[in-house]
Amino acid sequence: MVGEIVTGGDAAVADAHGAGGADRGVCLNCGTRLIGEYCHGCGQGGHVHRTLGAIWHEIAHGVLHADGKIFRTIPLLAWRPGDLTRRYIDGERARFVSPMAVFLFSIFTMFAVLSILGIAAPTEIPGSAKFQTGIDIAVRQSAAERAATVARRDALAADDPQRAVYDRRIATIDEDLAAISKVPAAFRKPGAGGDFHSGWHRLDHGIEKWRTNPGLMLYKLQSNSYKFSWLLIPLSLPFVWLLFFWRRDLHVYDHAVFVTYSIAFMSLLMIVLTLAGALGLATGAAVTIGAVIAVWHLYRQLKGTYRLGRLSAVLRTIVLIAFTQIVVALFALALVMLGLVG
Repeated sequence: MVGEIVTGGDAAVADAHGAGGADRGVCLNCGTRLIGEYCHGCGQGGHVHRTLGAIWHEIAHGVLHADGKIFRTIPLLAWRPGDLTRRYIDGERARFVSPMAVFLFSIFTMFAVLSILGIAAPTEIPGSAKFQTGIDIAVRQSAAERAATVARRDALAADDPQRAVYDRRIATIDEDLAAISKVPAAFRKPGAGGDFHSGWHRLDHGIEKWRTNPGLMLYKLQSNSYKFSWLLIPLSLPFVWLLFFWRRDLHVYDHAVFVTYSIAFMSLLMIVLTLAGALGLATGAAVTIGAVIAVWHLYRQLKGTYRLGRLSAVLRTIVLIAFTQIVVALFALALVMLGLVG
């Protein structure tokens, strides 16, 4: 009997694949009889697309979740973040893009925008080997030009007025050389600044690389900030929990949804401000606008998510801003350690 059932099921699936399951009312994935547009057994759609447009639809859906969810999620995340967070926690999952999906999308988009705009960590900075090479070249060129200028001046007669021109040029070169000589030794010599040894080989090796090529280490910090941006979530959770540790109706999951949606919004806000800056918005104005919107958003999300009164939400927003500075410092420390020992 079992064998006949299995054989019959396989035959039904094969028949559905061969004749077009949607037309026969059979799921092409598992062979279940269709009742609506989607299979109630496996969830696959009853109509299977086999067009080039379907490929682009799947790409857009995979990257942007552009199936309607994104257009319901982003407006709520921007204007009613507390409502979105509360509804997702309470079980409305199918209507909205998940917090982690929005977070990953925002981080990916931020990386793409910064790359397109050419915003990256500097590579030629004081203390780097390249910086020292530039100084050496400048000194050699200035010294060679001075020697040539002196030779041309001395070849002239003592009363030749052109000698004054050469004297002024020599004085300018001497000023340039004096300015270079005043560059701090820690900037002129890679690795200067003391010999620190922790006893941990990987850490000591990382410190030595940082001292000899700080530009490369800054690049690694920027790269790691994208790769390990998810660390902001577990780092933030204990601090949000402290705001409500006595409330038994709240769970760590609730705080995780709050934190993830909040960080995702802040990333999207940074993208918008970066693009605005590229279009001409002054840096000071961008910083001010960003700070105001960030504080307002935290207040609105706290108030709506945890159903707080105005005064309670304001006080917790102030405390959370202070906690945020601690989280950012911990994240920066983690990035430095990862850059040194990675």
